[in-house]
Amino acid sequence: MTSCAVIPYVALVMSVFPLITISGAERPLDVARLQSIRFEQRLQQPLSLNLNFQDETGSSVTLAQYFHGKPVLIIPGYYGCPMLCGQVANGLIEALQDITATPGHDFELVFLSIDPKETLDLAAQKKRTYLKRYGRASSNTGWHFLTGSKGEIESISKEIGFHYAYDPASKQYAHPSGLVVVRPDGTIAQYIFGVTYSPRDLSAALKNAAKGEVQSPIKELLLLCFHYTPLTGKYAGLVVGLVRAAALATLFVLAGLLFVMTRRPRRKVA
Repeated sequence: MTSCAVIPYVALVMSVFPLITISGAERPLDVARLQSIRFEQRLQQPLSLNLNFQDETGSSVTLAQYFHGKPVLIIPGYYGCPMLCGQVANGLIEALQDITATPGHDFELVFLSIDPKETLDLAAQKKRTYLKRYGRASSNTGWHFLTGSKGEIESISKEIGFHYAYDPASKQYAHPSGLVVVRPDGTIAQYIFGVTYSPRDLSAALKNAAKGEVQSPIKELLLLCFHYTPLTGKYAGLVVGLVRAAALATLFVLAGLLFVMTRRPRRKVA
């Protein structure tokens, strides 16, 4: 239902390997824990709308405040993320720019930080940045950037099926990427995975959710937001698998291009 440029982001993950150092006193996530990180599709799951968070202004809010007859897009991640969270936001904004539906008027956008240590100042900074890029100032009331306690974050993450883990070695969170589309009554209607989103698919998802429809599960996408390190050797198998998959995909694309080019008729030179 949506596309994602997996190969460039695998390359992006691999490119930062040399920048990471591991402290001998801190153990990184093992492969078993890393493989448990995913986006579980919990369609028709009702959300606990009484959960308390803090918005970018410092006000205490509940999720119920964002459900008032319109669908809601929930974007889990964290504001200090150095990897795919920014790509998710950029991909979403690019898709939003190409549809007529506007946050605050047709639906609500809720960015949810999974890091209980993040501050409202950082949340407010992200809102200013994203709103400026989006370019529709009138949509200000439809953008919400939440922070919260560990307990509240874990509760909502469990309900939306967002499985993540903190890695003390890299001091980052390992988590999947994507969006959750929620109906006006607070139940999950659809998932959209990846970091780039089709404007047509996003528009359809919002319209379907507004009508109370629940979509079928979609194919899961393995695209984690996390810095792997080759220094421990623990993630070698998984990293090699990703690299091999990217290499094979690249070879297939190149082979296809060469085939098309060689099949084209050559123009005769006068």
